Amino acid sequence: MKILTSTLLLVSVVFISCGKPLTGVFSKKSPHEAYADDVDNSPEGRQWVAASELALKQPQQVKLPYRHQGYFNTDKPRAIALQFSARQGERIEVLLEKELSTNLPIYADLFRSDGSPVSQVISKDTAWTQFDFDVNETGGYILRLQPELFKGGEYTLAMSIMPSLGFPVQGKVARTGSFWGASRDGGQRSHEGVDIFAPKGTPAIAAEDGYITRVSDGGIGGKTVWLRVAGRNVNLYYAHLDKQLVNEGQQVKKGDVVGLVGNTGNAKSTPSHLHFGVYGMGGPVDPWPFINKSIQKAPVIAKKNLKHQLTLTKQQSTTDGIIVKANTIVIPMAANAEGYLVELPDGKIIRTPFSSAKVVKVEKAQGTVAKGLKV
Repeated sequence: MKILTSTLLLVSVVFISCGKPLTGVFSKKSPHEAYADDVDNSPEGRQWVAASELALKQPQQVKLPYRHQGYFNTDKPRAIALQFSARQGERIEVLLEKELSTNLPIYADLFRSDGSPVSQVISKDTAWTQFDFDVNETGGYILRLQPELFKGGEYTLAMSIMPSLGFPVQGKVARTGSFWGASRDGGQRSHEGVDIFAPKGTPAIAAEDGYITRVSDGGIGGKTVWLRVAGRNVNLYYAHLDKQLVNEGQQVKKGDVVGLVGNTGNAKSTPSHLHFGVYGMGGPVDPWPFINKSIQKAPVIAKKNLKHQLTLTKQQSTTDGIIVKANTIVIPMAANAEGYLVELPDGKIIRTPFSSAKVVKVEKAQGTVAKGLKV
């Protein structure tokens, strides 16, 4: 026992003196990290790790919803990273369609990018084809894709935006009439929720599984219900109810009726409506991204040939001011609604319009390069 205690103490001292937290020693590695450990004992494996690190340093800015057709060549290790913004309350659906002939083994890693270094949110092994994540913080995120060493092929990536909660009023007649931040009491305060107008007596329903933390009557909210969402640091606030149909401590399922829409509290002179609020650890947040029923699907894009090199037909400048000359040969990594994402000879990835690139076709029999063909 003394030997074990001394050993643990020594390990603790070593990691504290190195400035590394002891918890990191025992934390579970992501699938990508585990694979990196398996391959980094070879030159090709070290190139694979370097490619994954480079991708995070030079992510490509995209806007959701988003779709691209991608292709990983097998001539050298590559990775691609996409940076995007998302709002708290949104649910991002990520779909991957693989070329059937290759069943491309590709890792997916999602990072929070607002901070240095980036922090990992989700990591998926090569079996994934779909995952969702609920945005807990508004800000920037990076999705990195990387196939296993010596593996390549075509794939399609699609990212769509949808609400992370159900709509809190039952039926099709409800309409949203007042949003987050609207002026109240002559500008003395702002609206900390969203108003959903519906006939008096329309069921107000649980937007997610959870339990009732408070049922009260009085103040500007009138008859109110508070619901704590299961598994999330989120509380839902239902105000101006005509009737409350739940009790404190009661477990509820998504879709269960918690009360009836009314106009109690300071809403007595207004049409009946539900004031719906969302409260996180830091207080009230905009509830609209949580319940917006208008799903933003990834756009449809035209298919492009990504298996041939491209040549730039016009001089271009990168986001950091570097000039890329016309006639530069580049490797297509992906094609989206706006153009190509291409790799320059130095490994840097840039975007270029379709009109500024053409295919370079290699004639294998003669070993010559044909004229560029516009695509």
